[in-house]
Amino acid sequence: MQNPERTYAKPNFTSIKSSFSSDGIQCAATLRLAVDSAKPMPAILMVHGWGGVQDALTPPFYEEFCRAGFAVMTFDYRGWGESEGVLRNAINPKQRVRDANAALEHLKSFPEIDSKKIVLWGSSFGGGHVIELAAEHHDLLGAIAHVPMLNGMLAVRAVPPLRLLRFGLYALADLVKIGQPIYLPVVSKPGEFGSMDRDDAYQAMMLAKEATKSDYDNRVTARSLLNMGPYRPGKRLKDIRVPLLIIGGTRDSVAPFDENTIRKANNPCIQIRTVEANHFEPYFEPTFSTSIEYQLTFLRSLQES
Repeated sequence: MQNPERTYAKPNFTSIKSSFSSDGIQCAATLRLAVDSAKPMPAILMVHGWGGVQDALTPPFYEEFCRAGFAVMTFDYRGWGESEGVLRNAINPKQRVRDANAALEHLKSFPEIDSKKIVLWGSSFGGGHVIELAAEHHDLLGAIAHVPMLNGMLAVRAVPPLRLLRFGLYALADLVKIGQPIYLPVVSKPGEFGSMDRDDAYQAMMLAKEATKSDYDNRVTARSLLNMGPYRPGKRLKDIRVPLLIIGGTRDSVAPFDENTIRKANNPCIQIRTVEANHFEPYFEPTFSTSIEYQLTFLRSLQES
């Protein structure tokens, strides 16, 4: 697993920092836009995963999307990265979907953006959020769910029983504790205690930090773990009315690829592609090239339709 390295020049885009309100909390956003754009552009809203912030594992993707002619907006959920929020690094899927929905409305407000040509892109836990949003927003140009979390119970079942018990004890202690929350690492080395220690999670974090020359607040509230099992956005697949590309990893044990749930939805709007990979390998070469080509081909089809 290695960082994606392209042999051609980086796309010529400018970054516009801004913020938007979600439930009265200011969330940070960055719009990347071609500097020579003379008319409103199609755009992609990137919805990040479990412990994601704006530049965590996303630059290789948004550079490719900008090169393909799209503006791209990233954002931080409330309490994460550069966004406001008193309880830091907590995960609640309902709140996150509201944040992503507010981010979508914010993206539409830019005069440089064609509000009728917006694609949602979500990865991992954020891939589940994108499925929920795509089921509600039938005016989208399309959506991409990259190694998405479709069924949280499958992820829970992949955790060894003793580790699962320890997660439960930490989460319950965090709920009843007064004062500062109880935190654990978002990712940890294999066998060490953290919310993700499988599928090269720690190596992915270190490669991402090296590539972006930035630090990462590697912690999540223990109570966040209670939201994993009940989260099943795959139930909304039948409600989607816009083109949706789902890319799953056949060896994914962090967000196990639930292809049966997708097939049962029997929805002609959905395309399925798979890569022979665990959860984090599609973010890096050599698997990145296969994954991004699926996505670029899909985006070209949206522009041509």
